[in-house]
Amino acid sequence: MLYLWIKAFHIVSIVCWFAGLFYLPRLFVYHAQSEDTVSKERFSVMERKLYRGIMGPAMVATLIFGGWLIYLNPSIFHAGAWIHAKLTLVVLLIGYHHMCGAQVKRFARGENTRSHVFYRWFNEVPVLILLAIVILVVVKPF
Repeated sequence: MLYLWIKAFHIVSIVCWFAGLFYLPRLFVYHAQSEDTVSKERFSVMERKLYRGIMGPAMVATLIFGGWLIYLNPSIFHAGAWIHAKLTLVVLLIGYHHMCGAQVKRFARGENTRSHVFYRWFNEVPVLILLAIVILVVVKPF
């Protein structure tokens, strides 16, 4: 029963984390398009609060609950290569998360050098990772 509670909280944490991972790069798009100081400052505040207040705690909770699930069921590593592929994607997602954090700081300092078009493409990365992770976990193709 404990395992199912932890799994439920893991899924809720994932949803919260991905909500931020989907929305923050969209804010970058709008921030890169903004030209007035008031808008730029407003976007910087929104980005910082989203990154620190929602994304960071959600990522930590996702990793804690995911690690706890593995601790309770270490035999999952013998279930197939899908779990190794999934964990590799999670590591990449953590890297993407930190890239977003670095970009939040660049925008706050007024040092952004990328266009809104770049951020439109950058925004698609977590979608692809989520798609791959869900397929790996549900289908377990290998």
